[in-house]
Amino acid sequence: MPSAKRSTATKPAHTRINFDDRIGAAAAAKKAVLERFLARPKPDDPAMLEHQAALKAVADARDARAAERKAIKDAEAARVAAELAAQRTEQQRLAAEAKARLLAEEAERKAARDARYAARKARK
Repeated sequence: MPSAKRSTATKPAHTRINFDDRIGAAAAAKKAVLERFLARPKPDDPAMLEHQAALKAVADARDARAAERKAIKDAEAARVAAELAAQRTEQQRLAAEAKARLLAEEAERKAARDARYAARKARK
């Protein structure tokens, strides 16, 4: 009959690692994180200053492009507004001419009617 005890090779991994191993692994991980943190360049490091200057240059270029796009958009809006104003003025002029033409035609019709009326009166 097989033994009721398991050998260490068949035990799950978490049971083969004892508490001291886990504490050691945690300490090693903390030490690795601390070493990575300490290995980072300082804020006054020339490489870091150069990197920050490059980032600032990119941001300034992006802002300049945005300002240029805004200026173009504003100029286009002004051009469209000017065109609309010109069209509106032209429409008003055409409407005034049409109204004047209608008034003139109405005056001519009235004069012709009055002339016919006067001719009829003269015949009687």
